[in-house]
Amino acid sequence: MAQINPSILSADFARLSEEAKAVEGADWLHVDVMDNHFVPNLTLGVPVVESLSRATDTALDCHLMIENPDRWAPQYVEAGAGSVTFHVEAAAAPVRLAREIRAKGARASMALKPATPIEPYEDLLPELDMLLVMTVEPGFGGQAFLDIMLPKIRRTRELINKHGLELWLQVDGGVSDSTIERCAEAGADVFVAGSAVYGAEDPAQAVRSLREQADRTIASAPWACNH
Repeated sequence: MAQINPSILSADFARLSEEAKAVEGADWLHVDVMDNHFVPNLTLGVPVVESLSRATDTALDCHLMIENPDRWAPQYVEAGAGSVTFHVEAAAAPVRLAREIRAKGARASMALKPATPIEPYEDLLPELDMLLVMTVEPGFGGQAFLDIMLPKIRRTRELINKHGLELWLQVDGGVSDSTIERCAEAGADVFVAGSAVYGAEDPAQAVRSLREQADRTIASAPWACNH
C-alpha cells in the first residue's frame, strides 16, 4: 500500500550510482531538481537524470523545483523519468503540462508549497496521477517536518476520495520514523525520505522499516477503509 521514495538530495553526489543501488528495494528514487530561481538552491538537471536512469532499475520520480516547468518537464520524461512533478506555483498551464507528461509516457504529478491551498485545484485532480503536498519549504534537505501540513493532507485525501480518484498522495519533507505514521493516518500513501534513509547505517533496511510503519497505519486509517 505505502510507497517509499528515497531522496538522492541526501545521498553522496560523488557516488550516485552506488547510492541508487543501495536502495534498490525502494518503490521509486526521488530526484530533486532545483534551479536556484524557484528555490534558493541548485542541484542537478537532465544529463544527470539520463545517467541515473541507466545506472539503476529503480524508477525515477523527478521533482522539479524550477521555473518554467512547461518547457522543461517533458525533457525529464525523455531523459528517463517515470514520474515528473511540477509545482503549480511555477506552471503557466498545469492541465496542458500534465497531459503532455502523460502523453510522453510518464506519470504526471503536481506539487503544492506549504502556503498553497489545495481547494482551488480540485478540478485539476483528474488530470493527475499524483499530488505532492510539501511538508517543508522546498529548497533544502534535512528540514524539520511541518505539523501544520497535516490538516492539508487530510483535506487533499478527502477531495481525492470525494471524486473516486486513483490518485497517489505524496508527502516530502521531514519524513522519518517519527513522522511517517502521522502522514499516513492523514491520508498520504507515497513518502519521500531523504536523511531518514541515506543517514541510516543500512539504507535498504530503513526503506523497509518506513514502509512497514506506513503500511500498518494505512491498514487501519479511516480514509483507507472507506476508500
